[in-house]
Amino acid sequence: MEGLFGFVIFLAVAGGGAIASSAKIVSEKNEYLVERLGSYNKKLEPGLNFLVPVIDKVVYRDTIKEKVLDIPAQTCITRDNVSITVDAVVYWRIVDMYKSYYKVENLRQAIVNLVLTQIRAEMGKLELDQTFTARSEINEILLRELDIATDPWGVKVTRVELRDIMPSKAVQESMELQMAAERKKRAAILTSEGERDSAINSAKGRAEAQILEAEANKKALILRAEANQQEQILKAQATAEAIQTVMKALAGDRQATQAVQFLLAQRYIDMGQVIGSSESSKVMFMDPKSILASLEGMRAIVSETQQNNPSSLTDELAKLDRTWGEKK
Repeated sequence: MEGLFGFVIFLAVAGGGAIASSAKIVSEKNEYLVERLGSYNKKLEPGLNFLVPVIDKVVYRDTIKEKVLDIPAQTCITRDNVSITVDAVVYWRIVDMYKSYYKVENLRQAIVNLVLTQIRAEMGKLELDQTFTARSEINEILLRELDIATDPWGVKVTRVELRDIMPSKAVQESMELQMAAERKKRAAILTSEGERDSAINSAKGRAEAQILEAEANKKALILRAEANQQEQILKAQATAEAIQTVMKALAGDRQATQAVQFLLAQRYIDMGQVIGSSESSKVMFMDPKSILASLEGMRAIVSETQQNNPSSLTDELAKLDRTWGEKK
């Protein structure tokens, strides 16, 4: 009797354990794969699920949330044969749990190896300078290639980021020297351009100043010449009017001719004094006899002019006065 009671209790406990083990609670964003007698049977969705005891077995469980995969640093060779060290980070998630378990062995390691291979391939297509400036383009290329390559595994690659691109120490030193040389070159170019612009501006300023000075001198000379010409005209007009006045006053006098001759001689003597006092004249030689001869010649010219055309005497005196003014 006691043995039978113990057996019943054993069956109850075993049945309760079997029933308890057949109930599976799957959390949100998780999925389970179930095999029945060694073959794939079904996928358990989030919530309460039941399995057939002993016959059904959960063989794989994972999350479908996005994951972060840290890619270790590796050495790559660029197109210009420069050695660099590159590491990256990959964001991915499982979209088909069945493929991720049955299509590939060790999914995570497979993704890491695939990313390393793609990074080496892309870096080998670029020169060293391009690897620093084209990081965004490299990320896009890696994302596209990895997404296509992992699709048979039921994986979706959402983002790829290159973290560090580190050249070797020798290359870094060469790059620093090159950058220093470039800075010196740009500084020298800027300095020379500044000096050139300064010299050009100074030359333009001097040229404009000379042009303005020349124009001012030209205007001054023109105005001075016009003033001198006007002065000579006024003097000539004044002399002519004075002579006409004298001729009218002496018109009824018989000794008018002698008076005019005296005035001409006096003006001739004054002109000689002016010529003698000029800065450009040093010594003036004159024969005393020539003075009397000149006076006599002038008197004869005046007498002849008066007899032939009395009115032209005034013109002759005006010409003589202008000649004297120009000499002065």
